Amino acid sequence: MIQGYSRRAIVLVLFFLAAIAQAEELRGRVRLMARGGKGPAKGSDVRQAVVYFEPAAAAAVRPAGEPFEMVTRRKEFAPRVLTVPRGSRVRFPNQDPILHNVFSVSPENEFDLGIYKQGPGKEKRFDREGVVRVYCNVHHDMFANILVLDTPHFTAPDAEGGFVLGGLPRGKGRLTVWHDQAEPWTAEVELPREGAMTIPVEVVRPTIPPHLNKSGKSYFRSQRDRYNNR
Repeated sequence: MIQGYSRRAIVLVLFFLAAIAQAEELRGRVRLMARGGKGPAKGSDVRQAVVYFEPAAAAAVRPAGEPFEMVTRRKEFAPRVLTVPRGSRVRFPNQDPILHNVFSVSPENEFDLGIYKQGPGKEKRFDREGVVRVYCNVHHDMFANILVLDTPHFTAPDAEGGFVLGGLPRGKGRLTVWHDQAEPWTAEVELPREGAMTIPVEVVRPTIPPHLNKSGKSYFRSQRDRYNNR
């Protein structure tokens, strides 16, 4: 009985080691460029980019067991960009002593949490892949993105734009670099792949995009911050 158990354990260990040996990685650097490719973009943060890989053979995606968090603090969302696997939940705690109303009108992922005060906040489950643009109905300059992905292979560049995507399956797939101020950069790649990639991404949009409130009206009117002291 013990010998049978030991054989199974050895087989499992060998299978695990073989899987690790076959795992590949992609390395590279993302460079944010000014419009027209005329030098580095100024005022844009490369750490707000998301680099992700979609294998040709779809990878299993499991939602997180616990909710992610996007906090409202000092009239800002933190983090500014949040990447989650499809089916995951996101909680929106309010750490300000004022009221907020977090919402999105992004197709298939729209939501409205209503006005709520300081505290643990409310949460929303995201079952559809895509970009969710998050706003506050009280404060125009509050803006963030939730990137809902149908792949477990994603990362964010460091302050210099460098990234490493590890644990990737061999074979063909698609690499994407997403940044809110740019059009997505995509390329078909096949693993294993030698050498690091240099990926120029052209910034074409402002830090805060033009937008209306949840009712489709302008923020710029009197009493737009009427909830601040309640």
